[in-house]
Amino acid sequence: MSTEPISVLGFHHATAIAGDAQTNVNFYAGVLGLRLVKRSVNQDAPNVYHLFYADAEGTPGTDITFFPWGIVAPFQQGTGVIWEQGFCVPPASLDYWRQRLESYGVAVETGVEWGVPLLRFRDPDGMRLALIASDTPRPFTPWDGSPVPPEHQIRGLFTAQIGVAGLGATERVLTEILGFMPVGQADSVYRFQVGSPGAMGFGYLEVCVRPDSPRGRWGRGGMHHLAWRVRDEAHLNQLRERIESLGLQPTPVIDRFWFRSVYFREPGGVLFELATDGPGFGIDEDRAHLSERLVLPPWLEPRRAEIEAALPPIVYPPANPELPEML
Repeated sequence: MSTEPISVLGFHHATAIAGDAQTNVNFYAGVLGLRLVKRSVNQDAPNVYHLFYADAEGTPGTDITFFPWGIVAPFQQGTGVIWEQGFCVPPASLDYWRQRLESYGVAVETGVEWGVPLLRFRDPDGMRLALIASDTPRPFTPWDGSPVPPEHQIRGLFTAQIGVAGLGATERVLTEILGFMPVGQADSVYRFQVGSPGAMGFGYLEVCVRPDSPRGRWGRGGMHHLAWRVRDEAHLNQLRERIESLGLQPTPVIDRFWFRSVYFREPGGVLFELATDGPGFGIDEDRAHLSERLVLPPWLEPRRAEIEAALPPIVYPPANPELPEML
């Protein structure tokens, strides 16, 4: 088998675990100004919402999703988990965002990393987020209904940080299998580029090597997995074969209705997903009316009444995005 990488194309989406669903909507739609492009359920636990936030179209690479699990143990940082999710915004927008976040009582830390200005803060569940200045053009459709003006809207996923105990095997999978490119090192943090500048989902993965750190744990206020773009199912199967040849035990191809995907854990323990660009969020809703109702994949539709009865109501768009004092 050839060792030439069949590269992933960039970020597809990132998925996290939240507490209260309405608080999550208030923050990501009401404060960050993202569009709720899909209101669905966790297909493996349909009594829990799966909320998708993105640009106006749900463009791959702009999408962060949440499982609002209610009362669940908090995230524990360590190895084998994702530490932080970063988004890109126009460089001239950082002052706007600092003022906007602070007006909602969000504590903001300013800084410069890898030579680029950024803002770092936490969401209502304590998840670490960053807004990073980037003037690299990328596919993005502004949302007219956002409380954030188009010139300041978040452009998409741009960075993620993961923690691992050792670099070696993780780096081999990133570079030799997934096609990431090493682009920098700062102490024990190694930076890899994913995708091509200007393409959907272009960004960076930062691998934090912490051999003495305890094992991390999924929970409220933490990321669940990172998903990487692939073109189509043929591309997905090529990468799956490569991953399986390393003994990493990828799942079969799973039909998520809006895309098809494969999950696996990279050698450091972080859960990765490979996801196709299509068919997209417009397959079951008109793009002008995304997320106005609960949508279910066809195999869950017969259980609609039962599922709806188990879910708390959501007000969207939020009229007054009040946030808990924990921020």
